[in-house]
Amino acid sequence: MPKKRHKPEEIVAKLRQVDVMVSQGHSVADAVRAIGVTEVTYYRWRSEYGGLKSDQIKRLKDLVAENARLRRAVADLTLDKQILKEAASGNW
Repeated sequence: MPKKRHKPEEIVAKLRQVDVMVSQGHSVADAVRAIGVTEVTYYRWRSEYGGLKSDQIKRLKDLVAENARLRRAVADLTLDKQILKEAASGNW
C-alpha cells in the first residue's frame, strides 16, 4: 500500500476539520480517524503547520525551496574553494 503525500494546503484543511470536530464534542482520536490519518501524524502536522493559513503555507514552501537552493550553492562553493586551496598548495 503506497503512502499518500498530502499537500500542505490539504494538511491545513484537515487540521481545521479536526478542530471543528473536537469543538463539536468528538474526541481527538475519533476526529483524527475521520480525516484518515494516525494520531502521530496529526500531532506532527499540528506541531509543523499548527497556526498557519494558506497564504503562509505558500510562503513557507517558497522559503524551503530557496533554502535548499542556497544550501546547494554553498556546498558547491565550499567544494570549489577546497579544490583551489589544494591546487594552490601543490598537494596533488
